[in-house]
Amino acid sequence: MTVSAVLTPDPPDAAGELRAFLAGRTGDGAVVSFVGLARDASVQGPVGALYLDHYPGFTERSLESIAAEAGGRFPVSDIRVMHRCGEVAPGETIVFVAVAAPHRRAAFEAADYLMDRLKTEAAFWKREDGPGGSRWIEPTEGDRADRARWSD
Repeated sequence: MTVSAVLTPDPPDAAGELRAFLAGRTGDGAVVSFVGLARDASVQGPVGALYLDHYPGFTERSLESIAAEAGGRFPVSDIRVMHRCGEVAPGETIVFVAVAAPHRRAAFEAADYLMDRLKTEAAFWKREDGPGGSRWIEPTEGDRADRARWSD
């Protein structure tokens, strides 16, 4: 199994990443991918940009750990995670996740698990910038409830 987690200041090319992830794949019956985009509004109002602050080294290790734990939890063949840092404009890609597995259920579950963990546990400090100023944001109760589904 291959597990890859990358932190990048540039928008991931989701279509290109998926194409590369699919290349030469003959032993798997399923690939599930997810692309997370920055929105132009939140419950607090309009958002002009999302800023994902990180601590070099520490944030990468958190992404790698989450991806590796997903690989150990589900019967999957490969996992690819690409996560943005820095300023993200509305409509730009924040995260790309791809999971390959012999069977679809494991691929879907692993991708879902990855996103719940990334949303609540990846080592980022998130700030929304808008016309009313800037505000730091935390995972919501809904995000925490989604993460709690995976507790053993």
